[in-house]
Amino acid sequence: MSQPSPKLSPEMLVPRMGEYLIHKGLITNEDLQSALEYQLREAEKGNSILLGQALIDLNFINRSDLDQAVTEQILQLRNALQAANRTLERRVEERTAELQKALERVSELSQLKANFIANISHELRTPLTHIKGYIELLVTESLGPVTGEQKHALQVSQGSANKLETLIEDLIMVSLASRGEMSIKQESMDIRRIANLAVKSYLGRAQDRGVNLRAEIDESVPFVQADSQKIGWVLSQLIDNGIKFTSSGGSVVVSVKREGENLVLVSITDTGIGIAPSRLNEIFEPFHQLDGSTTRHYGGTGLGLSLVRQIIEAHGSMIDVQSAEGHGTTFKFPLLAVVGAK
Repeated sequence: MSQPSPKLSPEMLVPRMGEYLIHKGLITNEDLQSALEYQLREAEKGNSILLGQALIDLNFINRSDLDQAVTEQILQLRNALQAANRTLERRVEERTAELQKALERVSELSQLKANFIANISHELRTPLTHIKGYIELLVTESLGPVTGEQKHALQVSQGSANKLETLIEDLIMVSLASRGEMSIKQESMDIRRIANLAVKSYLGRAQDRGVNLRAEIDESVPFVQADSQKIGWVLSQLIDNGIKFTSSGGSVVVSVKREGENLVLVSITDTGIGIAPSRLNEIFEPFHQLDGSTTRHYGGTGLGLSLVRQIIEAHGSMIDVQSAEGHGTTFKFPLLAVVGAK
């Protein structure tokens, strides 16, 4: 049967009481040794007593002197604790000020980066427009006839120029979003039409990769309150992403259905390579690729999903991702339905 715990006393709060009493001249080293031996003998009998009580029992000190010494020790401990707290508070204030300066510096650097991206992107736009224009003139033979091989080379160049234009537009959108300047034009829009158009625009690419792309759209879905251009861009990015990471024979499904009275749920599900649970948050980081090797199997800048999330959040919504390695991924987000719209 366990012994009951002793009642808490002031003496229990004081460390190294014996040394303090010797320092004060209230007991000697011999007194302390005798008291400790007395404590040990009493403990062997099952009696647990404190050092102060042992000294009193042996008449080495009286109760009044012991209480005075305990009180002094407690006051010293309290003063030491207050001094430590003041030191800690001062250090916390100093570290907080340093952290605030660091955050301000990070904010400045982020702003500089956003401005740099915006300026470079706009500067690239003009020469690229000229390049695209002249390639178009050459492809259509407006400047004279070209051979079949020359036309094929021009068409390849045209495709690359289109990709570069898309990248520049994405960079401009990133810079606007990072500066809080992304404009969202909320309007009543037909999400069914936008989803169908997005799917149709990627049917050719899906067929080339042997991927089954289809839409599952509930005809009872009402109009939603959203920016049609940006939601169309989001759907295109997610469809493109699904096709990119799905092997031949797999599928990508775009689903639009009603969710309760006031919401429409949009989801894009693929049967691709999937994402490890520990890395789900990384996919929304700008300029980040899960496959960071120098021989990446999948292309892309790492901007798409970052912008997708920013656009969805700018609509007052949230994008959710569910994935399992080797079993595919689902991106879904709700949009607010227009009341009374069919």
